[in-house]
This record gives sequence, C-alpha cells and structure tokens, in this order.
Amino acid sequence: MTSSWRQIVTGVLMGALVGLLLYRVVPYLRVYDVEMGDKAPAFTLSGDTGTGMSLDDYKGKYVLLNFWATWCPPCIQELPSLNNIHERFRDKGLVVVGISVDEDKQAYQQFLKARGVTFPTARDPEQTVNTRYGTTKFPETYLIDPDGYVRRKYVGPEDWERPEIVNYLSSIL
Repeated sequence: MTSSWRQIVTGVLMGALVGLLLYRVVPYLRVYDVEMGDKAPAFTLSGDTGTGMSLDDYKGKYVLLNFWATWCPPCIQELPSLNNIHERFRDKGLVVVGISVDEDKQAYQQFLKARGVTFPTARDPEQTVNTRYGTTKFPETYLIDPDGYVRRKYVGPEDWERPEIVNYLSSIL
C-alpha cells in the first residue's frame, strides 16, 4: 500500500471515528429548557425494585413531576408538603411523581422509608430525565396536564400546601 493510500484510509477512518463520536455525544450537549406550554418530554425509568416508571403511566391525570435528591436540604424541606398534597389530591386526578438523582441506591431507599414518602418515585442516577427537562438545580417541579403539556414550572422548594397552590390545584381538578 502506497503512502497516499495509507493517508486516505487513515483520513476515512478518522472521519468515521469523529462522526461516530459526534453522533453519540451531541445529543447530550443539547441544552433543554422546558417551559410552560411545552409538551413534557416523555421518559421511562427502571425502578430499583424491577418495576418501571413512565410518564405515560399517568396519562389522563395531572402530574406534579418533582426532581430531587436525598442530599438536597431544600428538597427535604418541601417533602412533607409534597406527601400531603399527594394524599389530598390523588383521588381527584393528581399524582405526585418524584425522580431522584441519587447515585447511592441504599441511601435513597433508606431515605424513602425513613421519611415515609407516599408518592411514586424512581431513581435516575445518570440524570437523563432532568437533563431532558433542563433541570440543573434541585428541587424543580413541573405540573403536567392530562394531555402532556406543562402548565406550571416551580424552581426551588415550595410549600405545596400554600393556599395559592391548593386553590389552583382545586380549580383545575
């Protein structure tokens, strides 16, 4: 093989390698920013118990999608009111869904048990779902309507039992 052929083959291989790398990496570099009125990105997570969780599981209901972590003090602060709002409205068509970004499965499971979390949660240690929503700070919560559109976006901790929130939820359910 001549020197020019080696250069051509090397160039083609390098181009293919760069193309493959860009194909695999570029989707992760995309900056997402889901706002009110946007279609909520679909997701499916495998639960730690072998069961899965998907946004499609809650079609026809309002979903309060909360991104959180056990190591996040503001997340811990809002947890009791999330539990209470879930209990208050779950029979009226609202489900609170928590997605934890915890890497430590055991710490996550112990936290859920110790805190008496009553709403469905899943762990996403790779942070694929919150990345699709554009969430980088925790907690962050999205109210998704039965048709899959974001109705509200809450950045930071909330007291989910504040009259403004309770009245709003009561008015749409």
